[in-house]
Amino acid sequence: MTKPQQAEPKRPAPRLYLVTPLIDEADGFADALGKALAAADVAAVLLRLKPADERTLINRVKTLAAVVQPSGVALLLDGHAEIVARAGADGAHLTGIEAFTAALEFLKPARIAGCGGLKTRHDAMLAGERGADYVMFGEIEPDGRRPSFTAIVERIEWWAELVEIPCVGFAAGVHEVASLAAAGADFVAVGPHLWDDPRGPAAAIADAAARLAGPETVA
Repeated sequence: MTKPQQAEPKRPAPRLYLVTPLIDEADGFADALGKALAAADVAAVLLRLKPADERTLINRVKTLAAVVQPSGVALLLDGHAEIVARAGADGAHLTGIEAFTAALEFLKPARIAGCGGLKTRHDAMLAGERGADYVMFGEIEPDGRRPSFTAIVERIEWWAELVEIPCVGFAAGVHEVASLAAAGADFVAVGPHLWDDPRGPAAAIADAAARLAGPETVA
């Protein structure tokens, strides 16, 4: 008698990871952020802060933490690992293996440490070995450059097949969300483009959420 094959464990449905614009006035952004979070299921918010003194940065984080965390969403800082604990954030996202490694003393073991800006597979594996809670592929560099979308999808497929550590795929627009999710991303980052969407950020994030299950779900 042939032994029945065991079904492979089903991967949890991918979730959204929301990236903010560069924030200067937290009070002015709080309302838009709250409406966006109410429009769809979001796992985490990556807070990007305009340069300021440390006290000002901490105050901005605390203001927006009051919007993000009560609904069970994780608040991560883009860099600034040294203020995560004092500001009450849940963790930080670091760009590049060197910055990630240097930030671990501020984050582990109590806080989330994510890593992006990983130019090679070797760097991605190093981040995982050094304790990354997730890795990110596909983000846009400050000069506007980005790997080809085909390369990003291939990197996510490779990671999802070999490594259990969660992977975030960065979508440059809502049109990329379904493909990143299908490639195996555990989270899909949607960001700066949503805040300028003519439909408003709440409608834009609801659209992104609908695309997580595939383009056929979008009206």
